[in-house]
Amino acid sequence: MTMPDELPVHGPAYRRRRFLNWFPLGVTYAAFYMGRYNLNVSSTELMTRFALSKAQFGLIATCGFWTYALAVIFNGPMADRFGGKRAILIAALGTAAVNGAIGLLFFNGWATKVLLGMSLLYAVNQYFQSFGALSIVKVNAPWFHVKERGVFGGIFGIMISCGYFLAMTVGGWILAYLPWYCVFLIPSALIVALFAVDKVLVADTPEKAGYPAFATGDATSGRADEHEPVDMGYLLKNVFTNRIILTLIAAEFCTGFVRQGLMLWFVPFLKEVWQVQHGTTLFSVATSGITLGGIVGGLLCGWLSDRMFQSRRPPVAFLFYLGQIGSLYWLGHAQSAHVAAFLIGFNCLWIFGVHGMLSGTASMDFGGAKAAATVAGLLDGVQYLASGLTGVLLGAVLDRFGWGAWTYLLMPFSLFGAILMTTLWSATPGNTKATVPAAAAPEPALTEAA
Repeated sequence: MTMPDELPVHGPAYRRRRFLNWFPLGVTYAAFYMGRYNLNVSSTELMTRFALSKAQFGLIATCGFWTYALAVIFNGPMADRFGGKRAILIAALGTAAVNGAIGLLFFNGWATKVLLGMSLLYAVNQYFQSFGALSIVKVNAPWFHVKERGVFGGIFGIMISCGYFLAMTVGGWILAYLPWYCVFLIPSALIVALFAVDKVLVADTPEKAGYPAFATGDATSGRADEHEPVDMGYLLKNVFTNRIILTLIAAEFCTGFVRQGLMLWFVPFLKEVWQVQHGTTLFSVATSGITLGGIVGGLLCGWLSDRMFQSRRPPVAFLFYLGQIGSLYWLGHAQSAHVAAFLIGFNCLWIFGVHGMLSGTASMDFGGAKAAATVAGLLDGVQYLASGLTGVLLGAVLDRFGWGAWTYLLMPFSLFGAILMTTLWSATPGNTKATVPAAAAPEPALTEAA
């Protein structure tokens, strides 16, 4: 077994098996996005067909967001106890069933009590979706050393960004060329197929795949109870009172408001302000830009963190929060449909970069393999509490004040997120003294603060 801070040397066989573990997980989670953000891409279709105001449509989203928020917080400890593989299988079956039910209801002409019905069904869908992110970090934590996770997080972010491509770009093509309810039926069928793949290929730990364990160098690596189930005593002592984790939670609240504030409303924004329709070139520019922006942001965040900041996550997150402020301001002052469509993806570079860094990589680092799902659940859950405010509340504000207020409502959350990151500047799993570095301080090693 390697020492906690020593980067292990993996053989080709191990790397191949690890690929067969995380790649199906990534594809499955990308398909989950197609079964989650189909609500976003079909927003104008729903509002037009059923005469819903922005506040009413936002209510559907809020019900889903807040269900996800509560579920992911409670399901995190559950996933830590029964394993990430079981979590992803539960999530796949549930979200496939709900998306299939929604599609079949619209196929059969559902037209009454759509607001109530969609609010309930989308909430159930989000409950099952909440297991997805938890399973990702729970399965991957014991397979990757902490020094490998930044770049891996960027690579994995590419796969998640492909989920946005499936949801937004492919979803836009579905709405343009197929019956609109297919935007729910097609993701359902895809997720069922991936359930079967995950059941065969995914293993919770290297040991379960026939490989020896190694010290991952994270917050629980090398502990005597590293592989024991999480209990409430452990959570109270090591998670709920951890200042670093609590600060990350506050930062993810800010991220959630900005992320969903953009993602939930950019489709009606493009249609109402710039007359950009589903299936057009400009719509594809915007939605493909989300994927490309997520890829570039994830890779850049991971590379900067591991190569420039010695696996410290907060300095990179700080820079990306500042990037959010600038790009949101530019979007609010766009002078043409072409610029506005481009800026959707450009904003996503900064937003998804910091989101992946905090909820994915930092949750593994500071939660450790033992509590990775619990910490990811807390970060993701608080993010979705904020996301709920972008539904009915932000929708009502847009109904009243129009699109001129949109980006200005998001920018203060980016600013507060940046301020929070300055309080964690030197934090790493081996050094929990989170302090702002002195101006002339030397670059820190992995476990020593500047």
